[in-house]
Amino acid sequence: MKAAFLGARRLALCCTLLSLSVSISISISMALAQQSDSAPTPQNTPSSVRDLVGEAEINNPEIQAAEHGWKAASQASKGAGALPDTHLTVQSFSVGSPRPFAGFSNSNFAYIGFGASQDLPYPGKRKLRSVVSEREAESLRGQSEAVRQQVIGDLKSAYFQLSYLQQTLAVLERNDQVLGTIEQAAESRYRVGVGNQQDVLKAQLQHTKILQEITMHHREAGQLQARLKQLLGRPQDSPDIVTEFLSLHPLARTSSDLLKRVQEQNPRVQTRAAMVSKTDAQVDLAKKEFRPDFSVQYMFQRTGTSFPAYYMASLSINLPNRGKRRADLAQAVEEREQARQELSAETQRQMAEVQSQYVLAQTSAEQLKIYTEGLIPQSRTAFRSALAAYQSNQQDFAPMLSSFLDLLNLDLEYQRELATHESALARLETLTGVTLQ
Repeated sequence: MKAAFLGARRLALCCTLLSLSVSISISISMALAQQSDSAPTPQNTPSSVRDLVGEAEINNPEIQAAEHGWKAASQASKGAGALPDTHLTVQSFSVGSPRPFAGFSNSNFAYIGFGASQDLPYPGKRKLRSVVSEREAESLRGQSEAVRQQVIGDLKSAYFQLSYLQQTLAVLERNDQVLGTIEQAAESRYRVGVGNQQDVLKAQLQHTKILQEITMHHREAGQLQARLKQLLGRPQDSPDIVTEFLSLHPLARTSSDLLKRVQEQNPRVQTRAAMVSKTDAQVDLAKKEFRPDFSVQYMFQRTGTSFPAYYMASLSINLPNRGKRRADLAQAVEEREQARQELSAETQRQMAEVQSQYVLAQTSAEQLKIYTEGLIPQSRTAFRSALAAYQSNQQDFAPMLSSFLDLLNLDLEYQRELATHESALARLETLTGVTLQ
């Protein structure tokens, strides 16, 4: 009778374990399938990165300020080559009394005069001044474009980081559900005397760690939301931004092609090139300043009707101080050499950054392929195998939990690497002006 009781107890225990095994297997399989095949469903409508870029170009105050600065400089360049202001003169010369028109009718010294004068720079100076101002406006236009590209680059970087956090948050929440199922199974096995309390404590510890990671994700996501709203010119109390599901964009351009585009389209290089052109014109203008400027004046003087009128024309020549002009020329030459060296340095800096980001994007794409074709499928298979062995009492809890954590970490690393790859492409777009995403 005792043997029959023990047999019935073993049968009940086996049925309980079988029920738990089926339950945990179904729950985990569903969670894994959801994790690998579906994207997180946001509560709000996702905003694409292109839509946000267009919004930033319109509303970002830094972009608008830089654009207005460039437009102001372009207006100033129109007047740089104009003639100096014309001066009009009215004179009254009195005789015998300080009263106006005293002696006007009885003295041929008293008169009222009208005149005009005009300064005339030496031929070629006005054109060179206009060229200098135009090159200055071009450099400000390049700076405006550099500001725009920088803002867009910061926007994309924050967007991809937020997308990574939102996607990994969903991964953490799903894996926490899986871990909760594993924890329930460990508790049930412990209650029926098959497992041990250490397994339950390990599962609870990992559950707490995931909750901590979720809290950290919420904090970082909140900081990125504030940064994105600032770049977009939105109020900080506006609804949070939901990103699109992050996907891989292959890098189709070659390194040599991207490096070539640096000299053609990089705004910082273009700004330095405009500064070189400006200093070239300044050197030519400094040489032209050795030439004298002129001033012409014409006066009409009228006394009483019984006296003849006077007409006077004059020409003045302004002789430049050659010592000062030589100093100005030497300064202009040194500034030109400085601008050329700064252009060379900026070009090398931008090319080095392009090459660095290109290598990062290439290696990141290779790493993502290793994740999707090797590490993650292998880890998922290992976890399922460890889970099956644990369910059949052929393996302890620790190896199964270790396989679960390996799979979780690989999923998180994949999402991080994907965000790194897309951020590298965004940086390359900023550096070269080429659309890659």
